Amino acid sequence: MKQEHIDRINVLARKAKTDGLSPEETEERDRLRKAYIADFRKSLEAHLENTYIVDAKGNKTKLQKKH
Repeated sequence: MKQEHIDRINVLARKAKTDGLSPEETEERDRLRKAYIADFRKSLEAHLENTYIVDAKGNKTKLQKKH
């Protein structure tokens, strides 16, 4: 996600606390938040896919997804 989108989320959050948001701004905020969360999850999943657990004997085990 581009920094300008994150900055816009922050501007809308501050405005919501002080002045309130118009319906268009609320919709924009929700859309940007969903995109931010999706990018965060994608990044976290990629990070966890490359994570290994090393036991006391030095054996590496790749993390498994919970079902």
